[in-house]
Amino acid sequence: MNHFTSKIKVRYAETDQMGVVHHANYPLYFEEARLNWLDNLEISYATMEKDGIMLPVYKISVAYHAPAHFDDVLSVTTSLVGKPTAKIVFDYRILNQEEKLIATGSTTLVFVDATSRKPIACPKIILDRLGF
Repeated sequence: MNHFTSKIKVRYAETDQMGVVHHANYPLYFEEARLNWLDNLEISYATMEKDGIMLPVYKISVAYHAPAHFDDVLSVTTSLVGKPTAKIVFDYRILNQEEKLIATGSTTLVFVDATSRKPIACPKIILDRLGF
């Protein structure tokens, strides 16, 4: 399962004075979609953290193609890029309810031991669930 689509409804508080989704919300949409991708694989981020595995964002990019507005229902497709190693890379594609391209982006996260704060290999459970 290398991709998953989440639905996110734009809340009023996420918009600016022009009624457009503020640019700072897109990384939050990426995060929600990424957590949904993990949930779909039956992998709990909370359990990973309890097991001493952290997954901080190392790099993020967003390209804005068209505005999203209050009450839009966004489809955020999260796609895994390659086999996870000590890092995991995702691409995102956001469409509105008319299937207009709103934004694209990517994130790179690093698997880190919570105690040592040093990078570690991708957990076996994730590799197994992905068929690697």
